[in-house]
Amino acid sequence: MKDGFINLNKISGMTSHDAVNRVRKIFSVKKVGHAGTLDPQASGVLPVAIGRATKFIEYLKDCDKIYRAEILFGVATDSGDLEGKIISRADDFQMPAVEELNAALKNFIGEIEQTPPKFSAIKIHGRKAYDLARKNLDFEMPRRLVKIFNIELVALEKNSAVIEISCGKGTYIRSLAADLGASLNLPATLKNLIRLRVGDFDLKNSVTLDELGDKNILPIEDCLRHLPRFELKENRIKAFLNGLPTTIHAADEKFLRVMSDGKFLGVGRIECNELRASKIM
Repeated sequence: MKDGFINLNKISGMTSHDAVNRVRKIFSVKKVGHAGTLDPQASGVLPVAIGRATKFIEYLKDCDKIYRAEILFGVATDSGDLEGKIISRADDFQMPAVEELNAALKNFIGEIEQTPPKFSAIKIHGRKAYDLARKNLDFEMPRRLVKIFNIELVALEKNSAVIEISCGKGTYIRSLAADLGASLNLPATLKNLIRLRVGDFDLKNSVTLDELGDKNILPIEDCLRHLPRFELKENRIKAFLNGLPTTIHAADEKFLRVMSDGKFLGVGRIECNELRASKIM
């Protein structure tokens, strides 16, 4: 069985879980997982791990992401997208001008607070929020800090705007759409969403399920290039793989991609001048 990652282009209308099941069947393997869930109606980059690569999914969770979103003005829904129930509507309104939209978008750049949608997989007292929402139970979603590095207006349509967002982990674009509308005194909801990038996984190099084959499985180490590389001496390989520390006179480092003579050994960390394994191949 091959071990590695797939830069999958998930189609709209399919859940991330469904995509994983399809990959599982294509390669006839049990160990398959994904990093960074995409909503069913969203499309684009979904990193999928096969075999031993599933152990390293957690190191992709902090990767920056880029989205292209179309935001529809004049309508707001309880889910934040077109799948939800309409809760507010403005039938006769004037679309904001380019200058007004750009000024509003600038206010969302930086570290901001968001309230995630109730129709999300976030757990509330051990239960997924969307399960509670579907049962019409009353509950509050906790606000969270997220980072948005940049937002650009790509196109302005008759009643919608297309924007490109570069952001950190945990950012909900559905919440951003609603908050942008509120800042313009207009109901708004997410109409369309494409994820263009997750770390080094780029939509330009992605493949669809119909195109998928062995040649599309990427080496694990190539997908962890956002982690600093550490070259381990050959005489310390066995110690590293057995969980023993190696004395290293270097600053603490949370996660490192540990290599030796071109071979990927796993992910390690440096703490108090000691290198230890976090996950090994």
